[in-house]
Amino acid sequence: MCGIVGILGKNEVSPLILESLKRLEYRGYDSAGIATVNLGKLDRRRSVGKLLNLSDHLVSNPLSGKSGIGHTRWATHGAPTIVNSHPHQSGTSVAVVHNGIIENFNDLKSKLIAKGANFESETDTEVIAHLVHKFLESGMHPTDAVKETLPLLQGAFALCFLFSGEPDLMIAARQGSPLAIGYGNDEMFIGSDAIALSPLTNKISYLEEGDCAVIQRHSVKIFDQSDNLVERKINKIKPDQTRSSKDGFKHFMLKEIFEQPEALSRVITKYISADGKSITIKCSEMDLDKIEKITMVACGTAYLACATAKYWFEKFARIPVEVDIASEFRYREPPLTKDTLAIFVSQSGETADTLAALRYAKIHAKKVISIVNVSESSIARESDLAIPILAGPEISVASTKGFTNQLAVLAILALKIAAEQNQLSSPQLQTYLANLRYLPSLQNDVLDASPKIEKISRKLSKITNMLFLGRGVMHPLALEGALKLKEISYIHAEGFASGELKHGPIALIDNKVPVVVIAPTNDLFEKTISNMHEVMARDGKVIFVTDREGSEVASKGSWEIIEMPKITHLFAPIVYAIPMQLLAYYTAVTKGTDVDQPRNLAKSVTVE
Repeated sequence: MCGIVGILGKNEVSPLILESLKRLEYRGYDSAGIATVNLGKLDRRRSVGKLLNLSDHLVSNPLSGKSGIGHTRWATHGAPTIVNSHPHQSGTSVAVVHNGIIENFNDLKSKLIAKGANFESETDTEVIAHLVHKFLESGMHPTDAVKETLPLLQGAFALCFLFSGEPDLMIAARQGSPLAIGYGNDEMFIGSDAIALSPLTNKISYLEEGDCAVIQRHSVKIFDQSDNLVERKINKIKPDQTRSSKDGFKHFMLKEIFEQPEALSRVITKYISADGKSITIKCSEMDLDKIEKITMVACGTAYLACATAKYWFEKFARIPVEVDIASEFRYREPPLTKDTLAIFVSQSGETADTLAALRYAKIHAKKVISIVNVSESSIARESDLAIPILAGPEISVASTKGFTNQLAVLAILALKIAAEQNQLSSPQLQTYLANLRYLPSLQNDVLDASPKIEKISRKLSKITNMLFLGRGVMHPLALEGALKLKEISYIHAEGFASGELKHGPIALIDNKVPVVVIAPTNDLFEKTISNMHEVMARDGKVIFVTDREGSEVASKGSWEIIEMPKITHLFAPIVYAIPMQLLAYYTAVTKGTDVDQPRNLAKSVTVE
């Protein structure tokens, strides 16, 4: 959520900041703005809506300066309006951009008003500008003013400050929200992530929790939360880690759906040996043979990946598994024993609730493993072991290749733990690994059927409600199918375990409610088909997703059929996810909604 860019440059920075902000659009936003220092004075431009509006504003009202900060805002406190947009200023001395939430802002605001401060916005961020301004008025240097302000703030924040009369100074700080420093040639940069900074530099360092950085064109001083001068590792980023072109596809989401076979192949190549006999994930210090319980924690689509993996860990390793939504886990404070392995899944590696839950688990659990797409993220750095999902940049808000790669990594980890606990023989392990190695080819087969799914989706664009049903490992996928549809098409959709149909959801069935039934031929097939006939008996329109054998046995009466390749049913979600994604995508395209940046949503949820 929200995006920050800061530049101390050699050229005019407004066009550069605007271009970097465009690379952060995937994070979600509803207003944007830029502030610069020009001839010693602060100036700013702000607009509501897409960055195109800010671009137009800058054409008619140019913003000069070689030092600047920019921001895309996802509204928390206060509606998306010009006055609530960032950057915020207090007087003419300081401008600030902020990701996160200041939880005690009302108390701070009341005290500032009592001392004569005038507020123009409803935001929590404006109090930060006023606090720094007050310290500057007392004669403090900007560095000291910021350092005096930070301990007063409660909550999560990533901050970047710009000051009048200081064209060679930016100050950045982080507590709970990510922030990166980019190193250039006589230039310095600040960004929410590497994607924002990749056109500007390939050298990045990440601020750690509690850090405050004083940045000039030729130097960076980083102070930790104890105000000690520290150094942070500078990483060299590769172009393919931040590449974000649509490559001829209409939307990032469609591109990322079609990238899944390639992305999955990277996981298989990385974590399964070339001879297909063993798993190469390095867990030598994890004592996996002594794990007696697994707790999995995540949010959104990542949570549904965990719900799927629960079946694998319990089936293969025979270890009891609990799956928790991160925001519930962190406040429930569940008892964890030293024999518990805690697994945290997050595409961005910065999800605020997941990160807070991880910090709780580190105190109580045996070991913490994270499954992430960003190797340098906060969640990855704070884990005992981070396993990258190798999906590459995922720009569309709705996760696709991130989800299937999370599933693949979790499946391989489940097999790894099962082998360590002697629950699988070597031939059994090799059989499962062979099944996984064949999945990219099956994903390609499904993608070849996209024209058929597009045709079905045109019928769905006029509906208002839809249900998804699945059993076993297909139950979480039914939830994921419903989530994808409502995320990007805004159609109300719900997913249910097929066996729960008669316990309430069947009351919703009529000839206006399509029902997606996900049913590969396995030992649960007949049970699911019985539920499907209960739907059809009540005039429900069934979209039947099954393999050829299932289609031949039970297709009569279906409204539509999506035929899938034959696959080992335990790993079927990794392939069956694709028609769920395509149904949502083509339905949204037909409706004309914003596929890559659906309303009110953000890719990286860095606030509660």
